[in-house]
This record gives sequence, C-alpha cells and structure tokens, in this order.
Amino acid sequence: MPHRVDEGLVNTLKRVAAVLKQSEIPFALGGSFAVYAHGGHSSDHDVDFVIREQDRGRALEELSSAGFEVEQPPEDWLVKVFDEGRMVDLIYRPVDLPVTDETLRDTSMLSVEAINMPVLSATQLMVHKLLSYSQHHCDFATGLPVARSLREQIDWDRVRKETEKSPYAEAFLILLDRLDVVPDPESARLTVGG
Repeated sequence: MPHRVDEGLVNTLKRVAAVLKQSEIPFALGGSFAVYAHGGHSSDHDVDFVIREQDRGRALEELSSAGFEVEQPPEDWLVKVFDEGRMVDLIYRPVDLPVTDETLRDTSMLSVEAINMPVLSATQLMVHKLLSYSQHHCDFATGLPVARSLREQIDWDRVRKETEKSPYAEAFLILLDRLDVVPDPESARLTVGG
C-alpha cells in the first residue's frame, strides 16, 4: 500500500466491516479507503461505506449493539456511527443516486488490512468523485491524485458516459487530457494523421 494510514481509523473500519459481514448486510467500502484498497493515493482520513437504504435501520441496530454511537444527521443520504470519536459514514445515496444491488455488484473483493470485503470499483469511485463536484464544491485537487493513481483500473469511457451531464466532470476530464493523465478519445482522433 502506498502510504501510512491512521491506525485508529483502520481498526474502526475493520470493526464496522466485521459487524456488517456477520449481520449479512450488503455493503461496500467507498471513499478514500476504497482508493487506498485499490492501491491508490488517498488524501483524506475518513471511513465511508455504501449500503442500501432499506438496510439502514438494521445496520444502525447491529452497530449500536456492537457498541458504536449512532447519529442520524439532517442530511437524507447517509447515517453516521462513531467509535471512540472516529466517524464512519454509511451512505445510501451518494451523489443523489441510490445504492442498489447493481451498485454493490460493481465491486472487487479485496483484502483491506487483513479483512476481505467488497470495495467499490475504481471506475465507480471516479464517477462518484466527479459527480460530487458542484458550484459549491469543486476542488479538483481531491480528484487528481485518485485519477493519477488508479487510472489503469478505471474504465474512462464509462466515466465519461455516466458523468456527461456534469459540466464540472467535463472540465475535470479536459484537465486530465491536458495534463496527459488520461487522453480524451476526441482529441486523440483529431490528431491522427496530422
């Protein structure tokens, strides 16, 4: 793995994953730790799991029984649990898209700090990152390390298709082309033969 991670957060991640697995609640690791699990560069220090909305109540019950503090924030797309002050987001509607069985199939079973768990695909992580950009939050510095470190694992055609309605995603993909991180297929076609 490319760099050191916060041991407390890793232990919390492992505890949450173990409870979800034992309870047979479908889930996948997302966010910065999913990038890390794929061998990529992860810059922030939080734990995100994705679950289906219909599993939210049972997940909170099981995690509460296991000693986690539970919080239902005002946002209507996630719930939070805490382990000695360390926060874990259980996200059931990332970027306004519900987590479905199909979402949870678009994963790789990876060993994350010695626990096998489903991890969102690098392609889906990039789609989520690009669709999170808006006029209120558009920090491309958070996406560049992900794109650079996972570029060979990402289906860029699928990323372009699934983010085509976002002008922020389009701008980010143009930036990747200009920086020679990922060539834009359009610019490649324009330069052939001339």
